[in-house]
Amino acid sequence: MFPLTRRHFLAASGAAVGLGFPTARAGDGRGERTPGSVILVNLAGGLSHIDTLDMKPDAPAEIRGEFQSIATAVPGVRVCEHLPLLAARMKRWALVRSMSHGENGHLPGIHRLLTGSPMPNQRQTDLDNVLSRRDWPCYAAGLNYLRPRADGIPNGVTLPHSLVEGPLTWPGQHAGFLGAAHDPMLVTQDPNSPAFRMDVFALPEGTDPKRVEQRRVLLERLGAGPAGDAGYTTQQRKAFDLLGSGAVAKAFDLGREPPKVRDRYGRTQFGQSLLLARRLVQAGVPVVQANMGIVQSWDTHTDNWGRLRTRLLPWLDRALAGLIDALDGEGMLANTLVAVLGEFGRTPKVSTLPGETLPGRDHWAYVYSGLFAGGGVVGGRVIGKSDSSGARPVSQTYTPYDVGATIYRAVGVDPESEIRDAQNRPSRVCSGTPMDVLFQNR
Repeated sequence: MFPLTRRHFLAASGAAVGLGFPTARAGDGRGERTPGSVILVNLAGGLSHIDTLDMKPDAPAEIRGEFQSIATAVPGVRVCEHLPLLAARMKRWALVRSMSHGENGHLPGIHRLLTGSPMPNQRQTDLDNVLSRRDWPCYAAGLNYLRPRADGIPNGVTLPHSLVEGPLTWPGQHAGFLGAAHDPMLVTQDPNSPAFRMDVFALPEGTDPKRVEQRRVLLERLGAGPAGDAGYTTQQRKAFDLLGSGAVAKAFDLGREPPKVRDRYGRTQFGQSLLLARRLVQAGVPVVQANMGIVQSWDTHTDNWGRLRTRLLPWLDRALAGLIDALDGEGMLANTLVAVLGEFGRTPKVSTLPGETLPGRDHWAYVYSGLFAGGGVVGGRVIGKSDSSGARPVSQTYTPYDVGATIYRAVGVDPESEIRDAQNRPSRVCSGTPMDVLFQNR
């Protein structure tokens, strides 16, 4: 996964795009089902479950926090007062309150969420766990390996940025050991920017589609590209295919949406990212990962309630409402799985970091919550339960690996499908078991 800058693309083909492209390769495709689409809403940093989706109003003050709960459209189910739009739409959502795993570090935790598998040869420090070609492939990459396509539509798009902080680039974001040819497309612009589509798809001055096609033909005849680098030519071809795909180009033109529709998602990066995610699914992209903020956005060690109340929850609440209403209203919800969760939750006990005055909560992977809708999910219910302090599960647990298996099955891939690394060593594409409970009436 990489951003293809204007300079790089001009050097390659004379056109300009702010994206990266996957390359097709045959796979076994075992256990395929009718393919659907997935939107993974990544709450990078870890949503505080105890302040949002699994509140404990009867717990002591040092556990329950500052927020009040409100009733939802589902009798007996309550969520945070700062999620009123979610509360009104709870009949469409399945709320899982017993997500759990044992990794409290951001980097290995996010790898589990984005790939459905543990990190290979995991080492002890975060500095050893950065993005690597030893990583397991993300879902779009696994799909691209097992079910390549040649219609100019990518198998996956990540937006509106990658997960990077200083020297650390979060693992699990690209194709890992499958190689760069299977990396998903990466959008590196803010969809809420007025110049968004121009930044992404604008051709250089004096270049029109006819001229781009002439350059494509010329480059193919010349076999242009670094000597011995077949991937370079393949990336060129993908770039040209994308520019020639009217459906994808139109998806990025958010100006085609009426202002009132855009307003329903919220005029924020969160909101317009989910609007773009919906448009990409409409255009035929099967896997869209929407990062809700940078890596530390939901990492509320400090000022937990201030950050949630004034920014994070209102932005997310509006964005999810816009997305779920549109998918439902346009008949897309039945075939589009939406998964909303981070790499873990937050500690039940409130704490204040040394040198800070505003309290928060630390990392907590032992129990946390996730939201699921669409793609056959039976909404209007709670699955799983945590204890009275939101510290441990007291029912069957579900892991990020199980989320991954559910995602793969939603796009028609058997989670037990075989993939092979550069040394031709076989592996299972995902470590988990599909969450059948999401799709079962009780």
